[in-house]
Amino acid sequence: AGSLMTTKLSQPQSTLAKSLTSTSTNAPYFKVLESTEIPPYVTNCPSNGLCSRLPPDCMTCNTNYSCIYGKTATFDCKVKPHVHCVDENNQEQENFTINMTCQFCWQLATSDYVCTNSTNCMTVSCPRQRYNATCTVRDHIHCLGNRVFPKMLYCNWTGGYKWSTALALSITLGGFGADRFYLGQWREGLGKLFSFGGLGIWTLIDVLLIGVGYVGPADGSLYI
Repeated sequence: AGSLMTTKLSQPQSTLAKSLTSTSTNAPYFKVLESTEIPPYVTNCPSNGLCSRLPPDCMTCNTNYSCIYGKTATFDCKVKPHVHCVDENNQEQENFTINMTCQFCWQLATSDYVCTNSTNCMTVSCPRQRYNATCTVRDHIHCLGNRVFPKMLYCNWTGGYKWSTALALSITLGGFGADRFYLGQWREGLGKLFSFGGLGIWTLIDVLLIGVGYVGPADGSLYI
């Protein structure tokens, strides 16, 4: 009887042990599946190309603190996981060096990054207004620091108004307020229309002001 009790009790224990063992061995299996997921940056990394020509998002580089600002320096880099590249001898490699100018991303030339535009600031205000823009470095440009950074830029957007059209309307039909109507300045246009261009005086003044660019579109944009 004692041996029979021992056998019955040992069966649940052995079953429990098996379940614990199977659970503990499955845990690493799921982790392996998660690690095999392809990161989104891989789609921007050309396969089997030269490592030195990979976009910056495809590599990780060590900061060269001894570099001199504005001078070309060598940086030690390593490709990110799931990225495959080769050297000049068509041999696959992970560690390589690249040459770049020693400067932070926000110190690059304006042609090396793209910034967001603002359509709600006045470009003809005095002093000229600025707006907060978010700038992103172009893919083929290497630099130090964050590749996305904020920057204060001058308002430089345009609503599609042409300076030549506004000046031509001011010379020919300025007495009827056509120039002001074209620029979206309806109140001034009605004033010129019913006063016959201020008896010609307002018309001459507007020709001068539009000619020098002092009078612009009502939305604050620039001429094209």
